Amino acid sequence: MAHSAISRPARFPLHTALFDYELPEANIAQRPAEARDGARMLVVEESSCQDAWVRHWPTLVPEGALVVLNETRVRKARLLGEKRGSGGRVELLLLGPSLTQQAGAEVWRAIGRASKPLREGTVLDFGALSGCIVAKREDGELEVAFSSPSGVEAELERVGHMPIPPYVRRDDDADDEERYQTVFARELGSVAAPTAGLHLTSAMLSALQARHCELGKVTLHVGLGTFRPVSVDDLDQHVMHRERYEVSPLLADQIAAARQRNAPVVAVGTTVVRALESAALAEAPGLVRPTSEETQLLIQPGVKFQVVDALLTNFHQPRSTLLALVSAFIGLSRLHSAYREALSRGYRFLSYGDAMWLPRRFE
Repeated sequence: MAHSAISRPARFPLHTALFDYELPEANIAQRPAEARDGARMLVVEESSCQDAWVRHWPTLVPEGALVVLNETRVRKARLLGEKRGSGGRVELLLLGPSLTQQAGAEVWRAIGRASKPLREGTVLDFGALSGCIVAKREDGELEVAFSSPSGVEAELERVGHMPIPPYVRRDDDADDEERYQTVFARELGSVAAPTAGLHLTSAMLSALQARHCELGKVTLHVGLGTFRPVSVDDLDQHVMHRERYEVSPLLADQIAAARQRNAPVVAVGTTVVRALESAALAEAPGLVRPTSEETQLLIQPGVKFQVVDALLTNFHQPRSTLLALVSAFIGLSRLHSAYREALSRGYRFLSYGDAMWLPRRFE
């Protein structure tokens, strides 16, 4: 079952142009900061923006807060190989296992590109891993059947590449295997990193616990749709992508306990926001239900947040649903003001870029 979008009050159309801004190429980070906790951080208050460093973030989190992390792990989902017979180069990005069954094979959903269109029946070789395209959908998504005695997941660890985003204009390397993964990643399944979490170190997590903050864990497997720009004019008409998430009974209890002691719930990244707000209990504001399902939740201005009180996030792409989510959290004018400040101060944007700390929501 997929959780559908929360409705917002019908007031006015939200034109996608409201979430647009000019992002110079020079501001798009091509590599992470030298140290994992070495990024800059813009602290966004009601009427001002202050410069800080990510390593100091634990000192800004209220004592006793519940800090929720997304422990999804990025799959080495990018495959580089060739078409059998012609030798033409081909690239696949595996999105996840398919529900399609085929005897003696694992069928995976994928998107691909090659010098010529990929067709059903084409056999693709990626070193020791080979697959055959068994279906091509109208939206361009492929279904690829792989035969591997050791299993596709094991082969991806050997021959796959980290799926760093296309706006990082270089090939992935050994550093990306470490830095495009959070230190708390556990559950394999994402094709993109929950980027706010990339900044955190084990020492920072210990510093939070020294301030009597509790750490909660959620899983949301980040899908490719997260990074796709909105192409329709009215955001209400955007077809939101599906992402699988899980909220455990333990996390539901932790959130209930935080409410009892009047402690804020802090989300590390928009993926945590999306998971917690998808699991929110309408009949008990502030609480969540344990669940494991898919979400299609679109958070945009006008949507009332039920669970998340504060947010650590990166700077997001123009015309994206992530930008709409952040604007819902702090307000559209405050968002644009903060982004203008960040650009003028030379902050680095997107997945490997700097961070924003939003210590409270403004609704």
